[in-house]
Amino acid sequence: MASNSFRGSKRGRHAQANHDVGDFNCSLKELRSLMELRGPEGIARIQECYGDVQGLCTRLRTSPIDGLGGHADDIARRKEEFGPNVIPPKKPKTFLQLVWEALQDVTLIILEVAAIISLGLSFYRPPDAERENCGKAAGGVEDEGEADAGWIEGAAILLSVVCVVLVTAFNDWSKEKQFRGLQSRIEQEQKFTVVRGGQVIQIHVAEIVVGDVAQVKYGDLLPADGVLIQGNDLKIDESSLTGESDHVKKTLDSDPMLLSGTHVMEGSGKILITAVGVNSQTGIIFTLLGAGEDEDDDEDGKSQDGAGVEMQPLNSDDEGEEKKKAHPKKEKSVLQGKLTKLAVQIGKAGLFMSGLTVIILITLFMVDTFWIQGLPWIADCTPIYIQFCVKFFIIGVTVLVVAVPEGLPLAVTISLAYSVKKMMKDNNLVRHLDACETMGNATAICSDKTGTLTMNRMTVVQAYLGDRHYRKVPESDLIPGKVLDLLIMGIGVNCAYTSKIMSPEKVGGLPRQVGNKTECALLGFVLDLRHDYMTIRNEIPEEKLFKVYTFNSVRKSMSTVLKNADGSYRMFSKGASEILLKKCCKIMTASGEAKVFKPRDKDDVVKNVIEPMASEGLRTICLAYRDFPPVDGEPDWENETDILTGLTCLCVVGIEDPVRPEVPDAIKRCQRAGITVRMVTGDNINTARAIASKCGILHPGDDFLCIDGKEFNRRIRNQLGEIEQERIDKIWPKLRVLARSSPTDKHTLVKGIMDSTVLEPRQVVAVTGDGTNDGPALKKADVGFAMGIAGTDVAKEASDIILTDDNFSSIVKAVMWGRNVYDSISKFLQFQLTVNVVAVIVAFTGACITQDSPLKAVQMLWVNLIMDTFASLALATEPPTESLLLRKPYGRNKPLISRTMMKNILGHAVYQLTVIFTLLFTGEQIFDIDSGRYAPLHAPPSEHYTIVFNTFVMMQLFNEINARKIHGERNVFDGIFKNMIFCSIVFGTFIIQIVIVQFGGKPFSCVGLSIDQWLWCVFLGFGCLLWGQVVTTVPTSRLKFLKSAGHGTQQEEIPEDELEEMEDQDEIDHGEMEMRRGQVLWCRGLGYKLRIIRVVNAFQDTMSPYEGLETPESRNSIHNFMTTPEFRIEDSEPQIPLIDDTEGEDDAPTKRNASPKTGGIPQSAALPPRPGSPLHSLETSL
Repeated sequence: MASNSFRGSKRGRHAQANHDVGDFNCSLKELRSLMELRGPEGIARIQECYGDVQGLCTRLRTSPIDGLGGHADDIARRKEEFGPNVIPPKKPKTFLQLVWEALQDVTLIILEVAAIISLGLSFYRPPDAERENCGKAAGGVEDEGEADAGWIEGAAILLSVVCVVLVTAFNDWSKEKQFRGLQSRIEQEQKFTVVRGGQVIQIHVAEIVVGDVAQVKYGDLLPADGVLIQGNDLKIDESSLTGESDHVKKTLDSDPMLLSGTHVMEGSGKILITAVGVNSQTGIIFTLLGAGEDEDDDEDGKSQDGAGVEMQPLNSDDEGEEKKKAHPKKEKSVLQGKLTKLAVQIGKAGLFMSGLTVIILITLFMVDTFWIQGLPWIADCTPIYIQFCVKFFIIGVTVLVVAVPEGLPLAVTISLAYSVKKMMKDNNLVRHLDACETMGNATAICSDKTGTLTMNRMTVVQAYLGDRHYRKVPESDLIPGKVLDLLIMGIGVNCAYTSKIMSPEKVGGLPRQVGNKTECALLGFVLDLRHDYMTIRNEIPEEKLFKVYTFNSVRKSMSTVLKNADGSYRMFSKGASEILLKKCCKIMTASGEAKVFKPRDKDDVVKNVIEPMASEGLRTICLAYRDFPPVDGEPDWENETDILTGLTCLCVVGIEDPVRPEVPDAIKRCQRAGITVRMVTGDNINTARAIASKCGILHPGDDFLCIDGKEFNRRIRNQLGEIEQERIDKIWPKLRVLARSSPTDKHTLVKGIMDSTVLEPRQVVAVTGDGTNDGPALKKADVGFAMGIAGTDVAKEASDIILTDDNFSSIVKAVMWGRNVYDSISKFLQFQLTVNVVAVIVAFTGACITQDSPLKAVQMLWVNLIMDTFASLALATEPPTESLLLRKPYGRNKPLISRTMMKNILGHAVYQLTVIFTLLFTGEQIFDIDSGRYAPLHAPPSEHYTIVFNTFVMMQLFNEINARKIHGERNVFDGIFKNMIFCSIVFGTFIIQIVIVQFGGKPFSCVGLSIDQWLWCVFLGFGCLLWGQVVTTVPTSRLKFLKSAGHGTQQEEIPEDELEEMEDQDEIDHGEMEMRRGQVLWCRGLGYKLRIIRVVNAFQDTMSPYEGLETPESRNSIHNFMTTPEFRIEDSEPQIPLIDDTEGEDDAPTKRNASPKTGGIPQSAALPPRPGSPLHSLETSL
């Protein structure tokens, strides 16, 4: 056995090595080249260079049984020699890069250009001509000093542009920082099981080093490359690296090479780690991709994301084609589709109004100067005329700036980021931002039972053995000796060696259950019988097990074969009682002898033992064994049907998994909020029904369905065995419990509910799961919740949100936060659209009547800053309240702006416009001041226009308070002091406004106001709150002319040719449709290409939703770098299409096997990545 330390004749051994390999008899290069080989080639290389895996362990100074010694200096030396298990993250964008990106905004560029022209022309003086000769508007400035100050407006615009850019860049920077924090949080939670110093321990993935002996089991994601030391029925999904969808069986004789980033889909084993970090197979690809990125930086930042690696084919020349596929039409989320469409419509209206403003201003100026005043065109006056045109152009651009809601992406981002941060505290770790908002629309939750609704702390409470049903665990002296010995031996070896009972963390606490909880219950049963399972395990270590049939969702049982000294074999089995009892032909009696177990006896056991246990909510497990005498010769171990028959039943145990105390209340809250909760479990139907009743999913007297997987499949399939949507539609509305369900059943149910059109609104489905078998349904659902404690890596990777406490009540909090996001966006929209309508109409009308906008460019930019950045921050950070759970879900087609909100927007606009126009045209008489209308080009600021501007801002401030309520509530102050961000922003804005008016001077076109004038401005602003009560009083139902806005695009609104082209995708991005009509031909060509090389494989699709940002998916450690595994569900119904994301259920199997058509492109490559940011189409459009 290899020594674990570096003492002794280490240097002497080095002298014998014929190459310089530092402290080890194995170089990094050697190991890298070894891991590039597969199958027989890998075995040949191991035999040629090292003799066998044992020899490789010796060269790496490790023990296949005890692992590394775990000394800090040894670990540090290995990290130095072979590298750490970390892939260096891509550098974040610097603040200057983010500033540069913010400067790319089209409206800002237009403003900058206009301001620079204005700045340049303000210094120009016509040499000969008097200014009066250039028209009335150009002259009339008494103070020459004022004329010299003409440059101030241009400079002020540039300054305000700088402010906007810095604010935007800072927001992006803090967003990126937050996502990196989220990523490191995800990474810190990832641990892996290794053997060090003979002890099985869990360490952080980044701490794994070459030479570690790691234990792998069903559901794990491999964090590094390794060579198999010992395996039980080990099957790996390597599709993320090779594109090969079939699971690869790993044995010492056929293929012992295991690669990082691949998933264990079945079995368990031990591996020797041979390559980590950038030297592992995944790391090598990652490094290559990183180098490619640096050379040719992607504009859209898609491949900056680690998860993008999987989309790069390893053996394909068509990389150019892959690049083109970076923009498929796929909707990011329900909210995003509505927002994008709304923003585009508002933007178009703003563009039209600003263009019209400029045209009218220029026309009026020309008519006034050359026709009414009858002046000739003087060459020397040309710069003055240009200066006027620039001034008009700036007014037009500011109208556009105010009209375009560039605060929308900011509001969405702030709202989602704020929610994500707060949801962390509520035990929801959000992996995909848009899942947070989608959850608010959820109408159905399909929940797993074990660990989600129940505590996942299992204990054996009843047993049937020796012909007796014990209502509590019997004393060991009541059990016949032979039965007891078989029972303890069977449980000891036929439970995964990773499952064990540990001493409690706190004195007097419950013992800790590590590993599979059902197996822990059985091990606890052994301890209750006053025996120790570890003595059995020490006698028979895992290496001595002859064969293991690991548990999977098809077998529903686990069996372990031991070889005896006389050449005979003994097999121990455990599994679902009603399935395993059918395979028993004998049963142990009270005397310790086996008797024949007739079908009638089986029925009696089912009726008198299993059903009563199940009706009490117990999970029933049967334990059995079988002897294979040597005279029968070696059995055919691959023929499972023959092996797993003729068993002798030892006992049936009833395992209790208590319902979590908070679950019944959480389910009641869900039902009140209009969300249907369904339980989908692999358990016995009676157990499932009992637990569902305890949880409140089923109530006595309810007309609801509670069926098992077999019955479910019988009802949804036609004579040909094909699934029909109409048949599913007859079942799902009443279905509440689906028991004994396979992964396929769960996926079929989720897909059936999502595709159904029988109920309005369309269903939005959330799914919870913890096992690898839950992966397909988690991936298919609108929102997938994985369990953070009990969940496998595969389940977590397929999910959108991880429940860090495995608790169903955390889902209710996610619903609250999701609904809150939706309402926050609506509040912001109500506020912003009121300002938009008023500002645009004031600027347009004022410009047309007085040839000058009452609100100057810099003032408009300040208003824009209030209503965009500050308001989005204030309104998007409103905390959720319980009242959110008192209404039904909005659903997919609910408009963003309801008729009530439209009433509020128009009602407040009427009040504000009345006030502004009154002040504009009669203000000088009311306040007895000079009129500010018809002022010449460089006239000083007037009190008149300052009052107009100040009143306008005051009205926005008070209207921001009104915007806190969108459902017609009267008390707009309710809970205002719970949101300190809101209070501080409103107060802060008010202080800044005082400073601007009193000391802003020429740059802000303001003069100081008296106390009286200030009080009038504040009073007129406060009028908004009073007017709000009047608007609320008017019943919305009476205002027939009101229309809602911000719907998602309906299917029938889309032109047929575009629908044809999109029918292969899951969903359609309505915003991109609006924006990119010009790219239809390109898209169509792409559509045809996609069809040719498309492979039905929805689980490869894991691109990041955070465009251009380091995200939870851009992985720092190899453990993080992964695709979602290729889920293959083998079931008794081979015709069930696997993970079918297309509409055509019938032709899915042929598509599944369509790899020959791909022309050498692996399936992972053939799929288009998901678009980047959830705000992608919105940000690009604006």
